[in-house]
Amino acid sequence: MADITRRLGWRHLRGTPTAHIRHHRSGTLLHDGPGLSFWFRSLTAALSEVPVDDRELAMTFHARTADFQDVTVQATVTYRIGDPALAAARLDFSVDPDTGAWRGTPLEQLATLLTETAQEHALDVLARTPLSAALTDGVSAVRERLAAGLAAQPRLPETGVEVVAVRVVAVRPEPEVERALRTPAREQIQQEADRATYERRAVAVERERTIAENELASRIELARREEQLVEQRGTNARREAEEQAAADAVRADAEAARTVRLAEAEATRTVRLAEAEADKAVRLARAAAEREREVGEAQAQARAAWLRVHGEADVATLHALAAMRVAENLPDIESVTISPDVLTGLLAKLGGAGSGPGTASGSGSASASGSGGAGA
Repeated sequence: MADITRRLGWRHLRGTPTAHIRHHRSGTLLHDGPGLSFWFRSLTAALSEVPVDDRELAMTFHARTADFQDVTVQATVTYRIGDPALAAARLDFSVDPDTGAWRGTPLEQLATLLTETAQEHALDVLARTPLSAALTDGVSAVRERLAAGLAAQPRLPETGVEVVAVRVVAVRPEPEVERALRTPAREQIQQEADRATYERRAVAVERERTIAENELASRIELARREEQLVEQRGTNARREAEEQAAADAVRADAEAARTVRLAEAEATRTVRLAEAEADKAVRLARAAAEREREVGEAQAQARAAWLRVHGEADVATLHALAAMRVAENLPDIESVTISPDVLTGLLAKLGGAGSGPGTASGSGSASASGSGGAGA
């Protein structure tokens, strides 16, 4: 809608690019075109505003099919006014010079014209179409018929209206019929679902059987491999035993050879030690014999010298030596008692020994007592 402002008895109109303005004064066309802006006097001006943009007209109407079933058609018609001058001449697009509002309802008239024309062609095509065909192919059939019918309608070009596009959104039956029509499909879908369930169960059973067979085959293969493993372990154990026996035999042979070598070395060492000990014993025996011989010779010489000395000594000396030897072999004597007679006799003997050899006689007695209990 154009904007109209007041200035000192004048009016100023400012249109939009999508509104075609026609200004007449006293029957003369002064301004004609979209998006105009001009001054005018309200008492002498006649204004018309025709929209030239594309407009959407949604329509819903009922129709009856060939089998007498009611359906609802939802469609949308896109149109525009291609000849604003012709439209302004055929329809009342005049506006109030003070407010800029339409005096009539031209767009509602166009909507009624388009709706009735479209409904006429839709009813005609659906009346010869059964319900099943209308529900399956009715959208395309109704759209083609509406486009062709609106394009061939002479009233629209005469009014300056051009149809840009026709869209049919849906062709729907009544709710009860729609539910009845859905029942077979639902049953079929349910059957398909049941069949799919059965097939899925069958597939699951088949898969379980396959899995069981695979598990059984796996167990059989595992048992066979375990048997092979046990056999291989036995073979390995026998091989290890044979190798161990061979190693033990080699080790025993080596130990025996080593023992023999050690025994031979020990025997050789023992023989050598025995020979050395024998040589040493022989040398020691020879040395001992030589020493004993030398000792014997020395003792013989000492005895010979002793005998020679004793042979040269007088009797009194020998007696004294004998007494000394006896005294050396006597036990310990604590006290000695000499009687006067014995002492006189000994002194007499000693005195006679000093003068020469001879025989002296005397009588006397002497006694000695000791811890050993002996006397002379």
